[in-house]
Amino acid sequence: VQLQASGGGLVQAGGSLRLACVASGDTGSSYAMGWFRQAPGKEREFVATISRGGTKRYYSDSVKGRFTISRDNAKNSVYLQMNSLKPEDTAVYSCAARLTVTGAYYYTAPDYAYWGQGTQVTVSS
Repeated sequence: VQLQASGGGLVQAGGSLRLACVASGDTGSSYAMGWFRQAPGKEREFVATISRGGTKRYYSDSVKGRFTISRDNAKNSVYLQMNSLKPEDTAVYSCAARLTVTGAYYYTAPDYAYWGQGTQVTVSS
């Protein structure tokens, strides 16, 4: 499966952005999806994950209450709604997919086999 992320940009602190990740290829299979981010000079960080059916979600403590992950399986898409953005949210955001037959979600990078190219999010103070 191939993943294409979009929706990044420059926004002021307190603003909002909505990221989208569209899957193509072997989309007939079932995937748990995740969003990760990496800021300059820092390690990649888990942001949010959603189960294949969309019924289970899990967030990092740093974004809980501000970000919302969702998916539309009919459109082979997953979204990340980011509200109340802070300068420390500045990073390259990447989506990832993991083939699964269960309703589980996954929040570590090694769990994911497929990655998109990333989209830059910059939050100015």
